[in-house]
Amino acid sequence: KQVPPLFWYGEKRLSFGCSTWEVGSCGACIAWTADSRLSLGYSILSRNTPKVAQLTTKTCIASSGCNADMVTLQKYLKFKIQMYLHQHGKEMSTPAVAQMLATTLYHRRFFPYYTFNIVGGLDQNGEGCVFSYDAIGCFERLKYTVSGSGHALIEPFLDNLVAYKNTDNKPTIERSCDETLELVKDIFSSAGERDIYTGDFVDIYIIDKNGTRYEQFPLKKD
Repeated sequence: KQVPPLFWYGEKRLSFGCSTWEVGSCGACIAWTADSRLSLGYSILSRNTPKVAQLTTKTCIASSGCNADMVTLQKYLKFKIQMYLHQHGKEMSTPAVAQMLATTLYHRRFFPYYTFNIVGGLDQNGEGCVFSYDAIGCFERLKYTVSGSGHALIEPFLDNLVAYKNTDNKPTIERSCDETLELVKDIFSSAGERDIYTGDFVDIYIIDKNGTRYEQFPLKKD
């Protein structure tokens, strides 16, 4: 019996579960948004697959890429955070979680988790912080970021409407959490019309000083 070449398995692994998600902070509030569609090629495998996981009361992680690697990585991080809580009697801070994820991904650099992650939440000062990663743990702190199949569609919106990189009319007041939420919904609705891998629902997590709240926003189903 002829065995298919090894790269064939790798190709299937790397093409599984691409999606779109976005994270942005506005002062003491941070919003996670991720669509719930799980796709392989032109097939929809699931219409309700969460890509955002809450790690602590002030920290969440969003992942795209291979769905199996996403689930495995998020389970491992939750285990490490739980062990930290038992040993030190307090929750791990968001910057500490960000550093732990970077170390975890770099440790697996020769056979990496095929995931592209964002960690974010509130830091020790109560300000929103966002950390964006590549597959082997290189990361940086940003005000906003986006990844997945709709990256090229959403990033220009954020550059213009959040960072105001392409306009001279920069407002002096930052958006409120509710205004940011409405902007996110509009952006995902637009991306869903152009990207076949983005659709069904948008899972939204909002973290502020009062805790975490969740809501779901419907997108197109086709």
